[in-house]
Amino acid sequence: MRLPKYLFIVAGGLVAGLLSYQASADELARSHPVGVVELFTSQGCSSCPKADKAISEIADRPDIVTITYHVDYWNYLGWQDTLSAKANTDRQYAYATTLGNTNVYTPQIVLNGARDMKAAAPFVISANLKKLADEGQGVTVPVSATLSHDEMTISVGAGDGKADVVIAYFKKATVVDIKSGENQGRQMTYRNSVTKLETVGMWDGKALTIKLPAAMIAKREQDGCAILLQSHDKDGNPGRILGAAAL
Repeated sequence: MRLPKYLFIVAGGLVAGLLSYQASADELARSHPVGVVELFTSQGCSSCPKADKAISEIADRPDIVTITYHVDYWNYLGWQDTLSAKANTDRQYAYATTLGNTNVYTPQIVLNGARDMKAAAPFVISANLKKLADEGQGVTVPVSATLSHDEMTISVGAGDGKADVVIAYFKKATVVDIKSGENQGRQMTYRNSVTKLETVGMWDGKALTIKLPAAMIAKREQDGCAILLQSHDKDGNPGRILGAAAL
């Protein structure tokens, strides 16, 4: 039986409407995420694959900004982490200072720059982000970023406090065959692995717009980035993240 032509038109309109609604919802989620998840991990750590998998399961959620840092202190144990950097290790130690930890560990998850936790299932991570928001430590300042042929534009809304505007450039997905060490024989896909952190501005509570040349962005080793509006202590160590967006 052949359906009337107008039914195809109506159906097509419904599909287009649903897609448009989803796109709008995703854009709203990206500018008002429920939180930021930072994972410190290593390809040489046998406890890390479970955490890496959990991060992979939430990495594409538009309402959570998710980034991964590969530390370098496991490299002497039989496998050189191909994504590791001393800067990532330095950031983890800096967090230890502001979070009041006596040492660092992997896998370590830091939520909103305000609290850390061990590896957990995605629903546990989401529940902890909600708890932080309920306690007044959510990401409340709207942040958005757009990229055109000529420039990147970062827009930060008004709020309370002072913070740095930080770009975390990352590789969206990297497949690694681990040939030695504690994870020998595994093939892992790592999501949103940070290649560079760069402070591009300062925020004093007033609405702020920052424009960066697209040519500068193109030079970074990345295919995505997160924008973090992050406070710091008197020594420059990272603190609570007040707003965030992913691009």
